[in-house]
Amino acid sequence: MKFGLQLGYWGAQPPSDVPDLLVAAEESGFDSAFTAESWGSDTYTPLAWWGSATKTLRLGTAVSQLSARPPTTLAMAALTLDHLSGGRHIIGLGVSGPQVVEGWYGQSFGKPLARTREYVSIVRDVLAREGAVASDGPHYPLPRREGAGVTGLGKSLKPITHPLRADIPIWLGAEGPKNVAQTAEIADGWLAIFYTPRLSGMYDEWLDEGFAREGARRSREDFEISATVQCVITDDVAEAIDRYRPSTALYVGGMGAEEKNFHADLYRRMGYGEQVDDIGRLFRAGRKAEAVAAVPDEMVRETMLVGTADEVRDQVKVWEAAGVTTLMVTAKDVETVRALGSLA
Repeated sequence: MKFGLQLGYWGAQPPSDVPDLLVAAEESGFDSAFTAESWGSDTYTPLAWWGSATKTLRLGTAVSQLSARPPTTLAMAALTLDHLSGGRHIIGLGVSGPQVVEGWYGQSFGKPLARTREYVSIVRDVLAREGAVASDGPHYPLPRREGAGVTGLGKSLKPITHPLRADIPIWLGAEGPKNVAQTAEIADGWLAIFYTPRLSGMYDEWLDEGFAREGARRSREDFEISATVQCVITDDVAEAIDRYRPSTALYVGGMGAEEKNFHADLYRRMGYGEQVDDIGRLFRAGRKAEAVAAVPDEMVRETMLVGTADEVRDQVKVWEAAGVTTLMVTAKDVETVRALGSLA
């Protein structure tokens, strides 16, 4: 079991403690560190800035949103950071949701599976640098030959810069059965959010479907499963659950439309359908405090590590036995990071 540090995306202001957290993570034997993006701070700028002070940590995005960059732009950022870090980059990608894709990026959300497959294929072609990059796919045509304002002068190109690694690992964020199966087929790892070991058998079925497909890139033996998890080492479990209850309510009730919220769907699969409906109804009505109060303790606790050091050590073993290869922890202080390092 490896540990990764999830630095997340920024709130109103950038966090001030990240350099200390990274030092603690590297000294404590962590394997990796990741940044995220929503509709504020981006993934690559903080990863490069903070990552420049690291020496051994793999540096990943979890996740870079597909609609934030054309695939060739993402590939340029990836090959650049991979060079600057000496081959330590992990590309983490995800589709986000329709509210962000259409409301923030102004792009169509439709066909996320097909878009992901096409996007990943183009990124791999750029990194391979075996020839000029071209794509006849409907979502990211290269060169673009038709559409308003198109001159028809586009030319297929290959990157000027030679990638340090032609096989930078690509991990995909996925929540539902179809996109988890596709992740197992075309990617090098799965970025799992709101993972629960209780449902590892269900996840294994989804993954095995992808591994069994013709041309699958990986097998279970060399595929990484990285699960994001909040970690609080404490004697006061109730206080820790209360601290994260608002976050659960936000993702279930406010991070997606009523008609399409992948996080809500995930919690329904976990058996919290009635609670999800209540939380969403209250959140959309502006009754956020009531929405938070409607989140049951277990709904928060089973997707996090919480308790004394010994209790957390036992919980880590459960996640490892479930097949998780990296615990990507969200830790709020250096002490937690160092304590986790001692558990590895």
